[in-house]
Amino acid sequence: MTFMPKNPQAGLDRILTLELVRVTERAAVAAARLRGRGDEKAADQAAVDAMRSELNRLPIRGTVVIGEGERDEAPMLYIGEEVGVGEGPEVDIALDPLEGTTICAKNLPNALAVIAIAERGSLLYAPDVYMEKIAIGPGYPEGIVDLDAPPAENIENLAKAKGVPVREITACILDRPRHARLVEAVRATGAAIRLIGDGDVAGVIHTTNPDETGIDIYMGIGGAPEGVLAAAALRCIGGQMQGRLQLNTEEKVARAAKMGISDPKKVYRMEEMASGDVLFAATGVTDGNLLSGVRFARDSIHTHTIVMRSSSRTVREIKAQHQDLDKF
Repeated sequence: MTFMPKNPQAGLDRILTLELVRVTERAAVAAARLRGRGDEKAADQAAVDAMRSELNRLPIRGTVVIGEGERDEAPMLYIGEEVGVGEGPEVDIALDPLEGTTICAKNLPNALAVIAIAERGSLLYAPDVYMEKIAIGPGYPEGIVDLDAPPAENIENLAKAKGVPVREITACILDRPRHARLVEAVRATGAAIRLIGDGDVAGVIHTTNPDETGIDIYMGIGGAPEGVLAAAALRCIGGQMQGRLQLNTEEKVARAAKMGISDPKKVYRMEEMASGDVLFAATGVTDGNLLSGVRFARDSIHTHTIVMRSSSRTVREIKAQHQDLDKF
């Protein structure tokens, strides 16, 4: 018989220390078996299947609020799907079983299996659309960056707050045609740019440790699901983030309205995207700045996971060796 804590807070503790890690480990291992094979859909489906199976073992009453898409688009882990054994704390779940499908298919750095869990009503319930984002790591006064400010102003304010010349600031931006003007504006300041092909959850998290990652600020437009996941991670580590949904058609506005979003132009602060007690976990699929990828040995599988909690600002790294290969 599984012991069910009476206090929902205790339930979150249990997930943090054990079950949440297993969820991302299983998804990462499943995806890693297909890395470098050039099949994005197969790798993503393997990660989805593994993550869903493990989520349904958890002692929670969970609702997916950020997932693989809306119900008519995603057969599993869709927005609104209920997961868990149906007992325990009620929680919101944001997830990306394979953050960086193209990265995994090409065996490039920084593919992750990612999940965030928070108290019911704590995570932004957003449609699967684009989101404009800006994020920096901890240690700066509030208001250093603003989504509505020109890129040059944000870069200059950040350099001043950090106490360095602008040329020592590096911005992380998704390498997309839509960012041509943004890239031009940032380069005009003298700052450097790290262009990434995919994986903007990792891009945002990298701002929290610029000495190691070389990234000071994340800017640009990426997926809204990744934005909520990134906000959840920053809530645990510290930092600042703003996001605005790109609801540029009537159909998208209508979809958002069904999810309770009444102001399509609203700028969400990090605390509005992920509030309450938040848990976040990520396991490396491929090697990256943040985590090592899955390693397959003859008689074991090695994983590297980071798991965090906002209320305690606890960050744990878990390097695991799995010898019971039948479980994977």
